[in-house]
Amino acid sequence: MQRFFGVGHVTLHGNAAMYQVVKLSDLAFIIEHFDNYPLKTKKYGDFLLFKQAFYIVKIKEHLTKEGLTKLVAIRATLNKGLPERLSVAFTNVTPVPRPQMNKTNLDSNTPGIKP
Repeated sequence: MQRFFGVGHVTLHGNAAMYQVVKLSDLAFIIEHFDNYPLKTKKYGDFLLFKQAFYIVKIKEHLTKEGLTKLVAIRATLNKGLPERLSVAFTNVTPVPRPQMNKTNLDSNTPGIKP
């Protein structure tokens, strides 16, 4: 992936490798790729949520209490929900709705959302 995108770095941990991208400009490059070549599975919904979180950070909204709460609400929907440390710190956060990906969405992959 690092060679394909030309951004980020790979760290080896025993038998496993981890690909990380931390620069906002590099993440924007990868997001643009998936806007141009959309995912064709339910992972497209995860991409849309990730993209929302990216824009919150990009416009520095996460530096406000409201923006941080939005970011945590998105995180609560992704993967396995909030880790315990965030659940304790953000007790009143309601996870955002997961984008519903039906066959029509997956076939057409309408362009993602932007702020």
